[in-house]
Amino acid sequence: MKAAVVKETAPGERRVALVPDTVAKLRPAGIEVLVERGAGQGAWLTDAAYADAGATIVGTAELFASADVVLTVTKPSPAMVDQLAKGQAIIGMLAPLTDPELAAALAARGVTAVSLDGLPRTLSRAQPMDALSSQANVAGYKAALVAAGAFGRFFPLLITAAGTAPPARVLVLGAGVAGLQAIGTARRLGAVVSGYDVRPASKGEVQSLGATFIDLTSVGSAAGEGGYARELTAEERQAQQDELAGHIARHDVVITTAQVPGRRPPLLVSDEAIKAMSPGSVLVDMGASALGGNVSGSRPGETVVTGNGVRIIGADNLPASVPTASSNAYSRNISALLLHMTSDGALAIDTTDEIQAGVVIAHDGRIVQEAVARLLQAEPDPKEGTDVSGTTD
Repeated sequence: MKAAVVKETAPGERRVALVPDTVAKLRPAGIEVLVERGAGQGAWLTDAAYADAGATIVGTAELFASADVVLTVTKPSPAMVDQLAKGQAIIGMLAPLTDPELAAALAARGVTAVSLDGLPRTLSRAQPMDALSSQANVAGYKAALVAAGAFGRFFPLLITAAGTAPPARVLVLGAGVAGLQAIGTARRLGAVVSGYDVRPASKGEVQSLGATFIDLTSVGSAAGEGGYARELTAEERQAQQDELAGHIARHDVVITTAQVPGRRPPLLVSDEAIKAMSPGSVLVDMGASALGGNVSGSRPGETVVTGNGVRIIGADNLPASVPTASSNAYSRNISALLLHMTSDGALAIDTTDEIQAGVVIAHDGRIVQEAVARLLQAEPDPKEGTDVSGTTD
């Protein structure tokens, strides 16, 4: 089987699906790796490094003509989709709940579509394949650095001959993978950190990092299945925003991390909360997307300065700004999934397997993932596919 690593073309994307260290680990399973020329350039990985690891460096046309499986980080561009042929497979973060039409287009071409977004994250054996968590970990780290860079004062307490600088007060909303990493990084930078999450179990995790957990009296437990948060009711959301507003106003920096695949992220910071913040305060919205964000007025990929001097940063693709670390982690995830799906040197699709039932979106010209099929108003095969539960990080 030939697995091909493409050069990412999305604006600002610097990650690569496989790193050289992973190439040698695939060969014992009968997988030959092709790498598009310059694929690792954004992550400072040279073609020579891939060749030394045993990969074959090829041009774009040869890559798509020869590949059995195409490995990517982000969704393929329309031009890439046009180059895929019947019987080929593509594995990546395809965001099928956000863009089900892409899944339909791949199915129409007879391409098997496998998306790491759909991995059942509560399965312990699936953890090495969990790209959502690995990339959220990088994003949480970078979010704290972005906040520190945008904040006009120091994060740590500094006592100097020129006077004493008080530490920054940082609030992280959401204590999933990204939130906990943001808390830990902000703490290491010397800030006084608080954290909040609707799941009671997260309190101990926040406190274990040396941060203060904020308890809201207006919102009860919102723990959902598998340790993830359930969706709040409209009344709970309003009560949450109202009570959070007072805490937000007392902090210099707020980092929000709540995301729901395929749906609008929950609004955590309202206009009223922003108006109560001090000039020079910073909001980093990791939930910023085309569907909306956690912060009112945030825009993905943009920085907005409000009339009262609050900076709102729409941080929509932070892992791409730490490309080497992100690529190393993602490479381990996608290779683990590829090896799980490989048998006798070929891709073996089996949607009765719990992991494949979550990640295989299209196969044999059909949408086989139930949640995507519903979005397309199609009738899925009752024997294949499974629902993808919305989670937050």
